[in-house]
Amino acid sequence: MSTLPPLPQIIIEPMVRRALEEDFGTGGDLTSNLLVPASARATLYFKSRGTGIISGMEAARLTFALVDPSVKFSVHHGDGSSVRKGTVIATIEGPVRSLLMAERVALNFLGRMSGIASLTAKYVKAVHPHKVRIAATRKTTPGLRALEKRAVLNGGGHTHRGSLSDAIMVKDNHVALAGGIENAVRAIMAGADHMTKVSIEVDTIAQFKKVLKHKPDVILLDNMSLDDLETCVKLNKGKTTLEASGGVNLRTVAKIAATGVDVISVGALTHSVMNFDIGLDA
Repeated sequence: MSTLPPLPQIIIEPMVRRALEEDFGTGGDLTSNLLVPASARATLYFKSRGTGIISGMEAARLTFALVDPSVKFSVHHGDGSSVRKGTVIATIEGPVRSLLMAERVALNFLGRMSGIASLTAKYVKAVHPHKVRIAATRKTTPGLRALEKRAVLNGGGHTHRGSLSDAIMVKDNHVALAGGIENAVRAIMAGADHMTKVSIEVDTIAQFKKVLKHKPDVILLDNMSLDDLETCVKLNKGKTTLEASGGVNLRTVAKIAATGVDVISVGALTHSVMNFDIGLDA
């Protein structure tokens, strides 16, 4: 189970509130209001329908709290927990109308974030025992980045940049618009704040040699062959952090890790993830 403190509620609440507003439309739950007596109460159980890692529990809890503060939400397996098929991960108790109104939004958060955490865990397992970090990217669902990055952490990965202001990352378009890699690197290294880390993307050995002379904090090796990655590791001699990116999947990640790079960034952790199947049963 994760030892991470929960994200502050002020970060999660706007995401949950927007999701509920979208789901309620202009009239709320027409079906439940017609079929379920206002006095009806029930106890329902969130159950895992597969094996994986749980994430998004705080968003699920907050979903019910915003719909009806009287709903009792009990967590049995929180964020970062490994669960098997059939595991009861949480219990909710309260007015049936409230439970049904919040059900789909809560499951959407739990399913997506648990899917990200579970996929991340597979990548982390695939690169064992190499001392390499699996990192996410900014290829996240608009508006949900904080939760999706947290899900990567729950799966044993690392989050990379959270936003454009977290670090400096010079990519191919920056290089082209700056008039070449040397111009880009000199301008960045001269102007960067001393507290800000600098990452430079390269895609050839020649570019790598030019950038290495300037000693940035990170050099991102984009879509390089395994042989080129190994060459960069040898040339680097531990001077700076090397990050491999591009063409990474569960079939290739172990071979990339074996080249000796320090970080492997994987956009698929957040942009191509399968939902983790969780049900809400009576």
